[in-house]
Amino acid sequence: MTWRGRYYEDFTLGDVYYHPLGRTVTTTDNMWFTLLTQNTAMVHVDHHYAARTEFGRPLVDSTFTLALITGQSVTDVSQNVMANLGWDDVRLPAPVFEGDTLYSRSKVIALRESRSRPNVGVVTVATEGFNQNGVIVCSFKRTLLVYKRDHAPHPPVPRPPEDSLPPVQE
Repeated sequence: MTWRGRYYEDFTLGDVYYHPLGRTVTTTDNMWFTLLTQNTAMVHVDHHYAARTEFGRPLVDSTFTLALITGQSVTDVSQNVMANLGWDDVRLPAPVFEGDTLYSRSKVIALRESRSRPNVGVVTVATEGFNQNGVIVCSFKRTLLVYKRDHAPHPPVPRPPEDSLPPVQE
């Protein structure tokens, strides 16, 4: 069976999930995300300029960091999301640089049934992103609506015809 993520019933207050995928941030990530979002801060895209700052090199766009850390948590937290309700208390306590590898973890800090939607529950997690040295670079609280197991839409699973595979050799 394939991992389909947690449903509302699978969350327990206080659980901590160390998300399985790390990601090294590249110059291309920083350039593309910064330009895609029309961020004009030279400290992200002009290496010559960034070398003259107190950091001596480009800073990674902070909204990229937030998006990456959120994305890393999906497999454990929001694979079965109906909707994100918001991010609170977003903090960026240390800079991220091109070449840093980011990891993350989330702790379940609140759970409750939805008052208006019986098919979902409200889950709040506190998430931290940290670099290869264990330095926390991003933290936030995220609240989302998560489907209950018997109410989630099932994703289509296309399959080729069974006879298209070669026979198993014993």
